[in-house]
Amino acid sequence: MEEIISKEEVNELMSLKGEVKGTGIKTHGEFILKEEGEEGLKKLEETMANLGYPIGFKKVRATTLYHFGVEAIILVAIKRLFNYDDKKFQEMGKFHAKVSLIIRLFMKYFISLERMAKEGQKLWRRYFTIGELKVVEIDERGRHLSFRVENFKFHPLHCQILIGSLSTIIQMIIGKPVTYEEVKCLHRGDDHHEFLVTW
Repeated sequence: MEEIISKEEVNELMSLKGEVKGTGIKTHGEFILKEEGEEGLKKLEETMANLGYPIGFKKVRATTLYHFGVEAIILVAIKRLFNYDDKKFQEMGKFHAKVSLIIRLFMKYFISLERMAKEGQKLWRRYFTIGELKVVEIDERGRHLSFRVENFKFHPLHCQILIGSLSTIIQMIIGKPVTYEEVKCLHRGDDHHEFLVTW
């Protein structure tokens, strides 16, 4: 089988610190199943096994913690196997926000943007063992909200997942379509990630 990710790149990804709950990894598998069918999911699982990190996506336990590097390897494998662009990874994030049981439970409490700002870090902790999610500004009159992710080094593909997921949560709260962009990024030389959502 053609080498999708080099050993050096795998080692670099596995040097990332932190852990992620299985629910995120499981949802990546569900997205691939929806978009690429059983064959696509099988292809991804075979690739992960060949890289030394076998994952049976349907058997992933939602509450189990996985090394953060494993999720990064999954995302890179998805990009290269299926030629996904940033927009497709944003779709993956949106899909996650819509199907996640954790997010659906939290949505009962996210009745306003202010409440989301207050409770957002608790939701973040349900997924990741490191990093902080902070709402920087809510301007309902100016119709925008900005939030940042600090102390969280991850692969650039995670940026797309995050913006898709978090903008979808905001859209569900305000009940209006939103636009979004990443205005600061660790991978562009900033010291944190910052996202702007407008409606």
